[in-house]
Amino acid sequence: MNAEPLVDLVIEEPAWTEALPDLAILAERAVAAALSAAGQDPADWQIALLAASDMRITALNDRFRAKPTATDVLSWPAFATLPPVAQGPRTHLGDIAIAFQTCQRDAESLGIGLKDHATHLILHGCLHLLGHDHMDPDEAAEMEGIETRALRGLGIADPHRRRDAAGPRADR
Repeated sequence: MNAEPLVDLVIEEPAWTEALPDLAILAERAVAAALSAAGQDPADWQIALLAASDMRITALNDRFRAKPTATDVLSWPAFATLPPVAQGPRTHLGDIAIAFQTCQRDAESLGIGLKDHATHLILHGCLHLLGHDHMDPDEAAEMEGIETRALRGLGIADPHRRRDAAGPRADR
């Protein structure tokens, strides 16, 4: 058994702890599911997760993407070449940040629980760290398929089916 955690969680926004006191467990499950569904061994990887506020994620989005707006999830792969290759147990895969207020607002507008939506966002960010993207329709279909499989394994309904019924979602 590996002594290092799969997810190195930093909770910067106290509302995360109040709303999801089991965020550390949720994050571990989401990342393990994403890695497994993408054909990776979770024992090979570690990610850092920042549970932030909208204010913090706005600053990060501005700094790294020149978009001074809040967004739900950001990710920074640790590897320049994707897909990455593990260098040994618990190779750092990259960093993910999720925003509480945006996540909560989106969950409410979608009519789903915060726990399920946060799980989806963490899983989504992890897939970005592996090199998956949704910039073109084929890539999006592949990424959504992996997400759907992973979420189904966690007992969470397909978020893409809900979104398709509500109309397209603009990428922030």
